[in-house]
Amino acid sequence: MLIVFLLTLVIMMLLNMPLVFAFGVSSLVYLLGTGMPLLNLVQKMGTALNSYPLVAIPLFIFAGNLMNTGGITRRLFKFARSVVGFIPGGLGHVNIVASIIFSGMSGNAVADAAGLGTIEIKAMIDDGYDADFSAAVTAASATIGPIIPPSIPMVIYAVLSGASVGRLFAAGFIPGLLMGFAMMILVYIMARRRGYPRTDFPSFRTLMVSFLNAFLPLLTPGIILGGILLGIFTPTEAATIACLYALLLGMAVYREVKPKNLPGIIIKTIQDSMSAVIILVTAKVFAWVLIVEDVPALITSFVLHSDMSQNAFLLIVILILLVLGCFMTFTPSAILILPILVPLLTAMNIDLTHFGVIIVLALMIGQLTPPVGINLYVVSNIAKISFSRAVKAAFPFILPLLIVLLIVTYLPQLALWLPTLVFGQP
Repeated sequence: MLIVFLLTLVIMMLLNMPLVFAFGVSSLVYLLGTGMPLLNLVQKMGTALNSYPLVAIPLFIFAGNLMNTGGITRRLFKFARSVVGFIPGGLGHVNIVASIIFSGMSGNAVADAAGLGTIEIKAMIDDGYDADFSAAVTAASATIGPIIPPSIPMVIYAVLSGASVGRLFAAGFIPGLLMGFAMMILVYIMARRRGYPRTDFPSFRTLMVSFLNAFLPLLTPGIILGGILLGIFTPTEAATIACLYALLLGMAVYREVKPKNLPGIIIKTIQDSMSAVIILVTAKVFAWVLIVEDVPALITSFVLHSDMSQNAFLLIVILILLVLGCFMTFTPSAILILPILVPLLTAMNIDLTHFGVIIVLALMIGQLTPPVGINLYVVSNIAKISFSRAVKAAFPFILPLLIVLLIVTYLPQLALWLPTLVFGQP
């Protein structure tokens, strides 16, 4: 019956059916074929929703939408421009630094590409950068969003794997900074070769004005991360704090979010949240079927008896993730592979927190690769260029991200040092 189950899933995916239907229908076919009560389907779907960390997903999405509407992203961009705009490739570096800062607020790559991207691409084109390069930098820098905490993909990974959300958030900080630094090196090299402009060195007054204008938004990452790392509140509670703070800034301080804007922001948040949650619900049944059929145990046994080294295993997994990322976004990719991988990771003594950073980073690279490349679709629309032009322009940025992925994979302490320092040994 397992073959029929998997065949149904493949056929549904080839027919380009939404993944939620592919998981649901294939699981239904399995239950009918084995004679199991259909109540199992309902129970497993209900159990999937009984997860406290899931509450963080709509809250962080809501906070990100509020920041994009309330003028916070614009102030962050101006501050980043005054700090690094004078380096060769000025606004390219500004783009990356702004994404690093915004990453500490939203945890969503698409929110970064769409919200900051609108400001960044227009500013870069107005300053003489070509549209292709502007779109490419924006798409690439947005991949930092889910690595530096808070991170919606890491919350999803924690739900699927049982890893600690707090440890995952702490683990992503250093790798996220490495991603930004690696991309800034590439921007510097490209800027020198192509003669891209840069801004004048800022005066002390300009720097202070931009800092003071962005001071309250800049406190957001510190409030979220500081509260989590100091044990003041949980990651889910931090999402609530982020929403309240963004609401306070947008409505009371900057007054750019009006009461009439709230229904639209809430509706968009619900739409964005449900697309992730509904897949997780049906994926619970998919994972249960695999466990019932002993698929994870069989694959674990095979790998362990093949005497494969940990390094070789991680390299193979990375290659699989990079291929999956070309065709699927994070959530469906993680759902497909984690029910099989988690028992293997445990058997091979691979830290789940460390692997959480690996899988998120590897699948974020998929945001820059066709045919899916969701970041590229977003920025190509903003920059008014074709998808193929965006793909070609973004291709060089894949290399520094791959280098960081390999460094983080084979130097696990880069990811594990901070969570160990804050939370102790797992």
